[in-house]
Amino acid sequence: MSERPWSSTAPPGEFRTYISAEESIKEFTLRAVILGALFGLLFGAVTVYVGLRAGLTVSASIPISVLSISILRAFGRSTILENNIVQTTGSAGESLAAGVMFTIPALIFLGFGSEFTFWRIFPLALLGGWLGVLFMVPLRRQLIVKEHGNLAFPEGTACADVLVAGERGGSFAGRVFWGLGLGGVYTFLMNTVQAWTSQPEGRPSWFPGASFRAAITSEYLGVGYIIGPRVSGILFAGGIISWLVMMPAIKFYGQLAGNTPIYPSTIPIPQMSPDDLWRSYIRPMGAGAVAAAGLITLLRTMPTILSALRAGLKDVRAEGAGQSTASSRIDQDVPMRWVIVGSILIVAMIWVLLTFFPIEGEQTQWYQNLFAGIFVVVFGFLFVTVAGRISGLLGNSSNPISGMSIATLMATCAIFFVAGWTAPKYAVLALMIGGIVCIAAAIAGATSQDLKTGYLVGSTPFWQQMGLLVGVTISTVAIGATLNLMNKGLEKYIPTPIPVNIQALPSGVKVERDTFTYQGKNYVLMNSLGSHEVPDGEYLYDASTQRIEFQWAQGIGSDKAPAPQARLMATVINGILNQRLPWRLVLMGVALVVAVEILGVRSLAFATGSYLSIATTGAMFAGGLVRALVEATTKKKDESEASPGALYSSGLIAAGGVFGLLGIIINLLQDPEVSTRTPHWLTSILRLPWRPDLFAFGPKIMGLLATSNLFGIFMFALLGASLFYFARKKLD
Repeated sequence: MSERPWSSTAPPGEFRTYISAEESIKEFTLRAVILGALFGLLFGAVTVYVGLRAGLTVSASIPISVLSISILRAFGRSTILENNIVQTTGSAGESLAAGVMFTIPALIFLGFGSEFTFWRIFPLALLGGWLGVLFMVPLRRQLIVKEHGNLAFPEGTACADVLVAGERGGSFAGRVFWGLGLGGVYTFLMNTVQAWTSQPEGRPSWFPGASFRAAITSEYLGVGYIIGPRVSGILFAGGIISWLVMMPAIKFYGQLAGNTPIYPSTIPIPQMSPDDLWRSYIRPMGAGAVAAAGLITLLRTMPTILSALRAGLKDVRAEGAGQSTASSRIDQDVPMRWVIVGSILIVAMIWVLLTFFPIEGEQTQWYQNLFAGIFVVVFGFLFVTVAGRISGLLGNSSNPISGMSIATLMATCAIFFVAGWTAPKYAVLALMIGGIVCIAAAIAGATSQDLKTGYLVGSTPFWQQMGLLVGVTISTVAIGATLNLMNKGLEKYIPTPIPVNIQALPSGVKVERDTFTYQGKNYVLMNSLGSHEVPDGEYLYDASTQRIEFQWAQGIGSDKAPAPQARLMATVINGILNQRLPWRLVLMGVALVVAVEILGVRSLAFATGSYLSIATTGAMFAGGLVRALVEATTKKKDESEASPGALYSSGLIAAGGVFGLLGIIINLLQDPEVSTRTPHWLTSILRLPWRPDLFAFGPKIMGLLATSNLFGIFMFALLGASLFYFARKKLD
């Protein structure tokens, strides 16, 4: 089969699918669906972990394809269509995770952190995922079949080439496994054993306010290599502007403030550390920059959006009129009536969720919830059409998902504001609409690539669409659990004594829950958002001392999981509905993006870099430099997603995610209060809680090297050297 003349880029008049419509071979088998579901669980969890930390995601389709070819071959001969079902089902987890983590964690930033639970995340992710898959059904013929030769679908085409080259699967998969193995050992020794520092840092006294640091993780190195030196360099440039220009400037001029805090900080600038400066002043600027860059990206693609919408509506009308009935196996889609009934059911389920399972104390009226469900379907179809078209033109990585989400939120919040719906409960309603639409658009971009792969290799669209629905449903479990795990595993309770009169709370401070138990003692849970007296965050108030005693710093939103897009969504919602924003800082970020665009640089990567910690962007730039070095020494561009370096980098990313999550689980099992949260039988079997030094024996063995910045940089350089070696080593 592999010797027949076939080209994924053949022009429309000459193109034929790799497996013809007349051939019938194994496709939607039980082993393919199970393996795809397992990959969906794995890559969904890894994407959440890496995405919350780095603010970026990378495609999982090709790593899943090469692993599938290798694994299924071990259990007997597999067909190309089986491997395609595995990658289709498995890649749903990665794209779903991107949409979820961009929006749903905004619940925490809006002051509903206690409601951020698995059972709150799961239904929203599921409904958005189903909507994205269903809405791509009527668009498939227009975008994939009729536009063959016009829309490149780069990731989908590359994935088809990898599947067709399946006889080389062992070599391909071996490169991923090398990255997974070496990256896993590196991550475990660094994070869990603590053999060396995970973030070398220097704060020079001759440059107050600046911080030179790098988060030397395997996943950042891998992401940097895949996105390349140009994009990683633009990201790093944003970090340099924020951390080595803006923050030292704030520190320099802020010396004149004396002991007077300047909003939005509640700490005087002379007393602020670089992290304080970043949290209080750089984040609002970064939020303005990301919002402006997202909208500019959206406006730039407006002609594409309008043409995609017209083409999509035309195709839906043709489908409804029965003009595009399936004539062969490779034309069989999910029936349109399923799409229509499914959309109505999703509206009904959104209504039920918002009406009967609302956030505690923030229930909205039934007609408002129905309005939300209809809004989701209308905006969902619009942006699914846009996402599919842009994904075909530019690739899924160029899909302006955050820009479309911001546009949805702005339109929704503007309507709410005009209607006078400005209470906190309407902020939640707006987030639900924007979140589900964002998830649907993210799924649609990836789904269009998968359907393109299927079209090229001769898959049955119906079975691919079934695989996507299975993948979305299964991977939602891993995504919800990972978000919850990271939020709990990285949380801290920081002593923060602040006198507060609970009878007359400062503006921007509210009581979130009357009772909150910590260390066996009851507190009142308070939330501060946009207050001049209490920094943004959630706090435990002690009635006996009449003051705040602790800040409940949840894992998501911390420096280890900043979740930049989700914080931006909360900023947009809060800014429009409550008009409680540090507008001058936000506008500074907008002006910065305008300047960058005038210079001819695409601003979205720069804006994201200006928001993230320089530790993140610096480590990713190191990965980009390795790729530049590989290309310089091999005299060729390493652009393919199936190249040796990209495959090894995929393994590094997966290793960082898997072993990073393992480290969080170990931290939770070492929590002194873990025995009160787990069943008695589990506590007895595992002998919980574990000793804090059970695995963290690195400092005892390594001595001063365990805390040495130079040793940490040396180990990261060794990992970079392994990437350079495997990127230059040809596949067999």
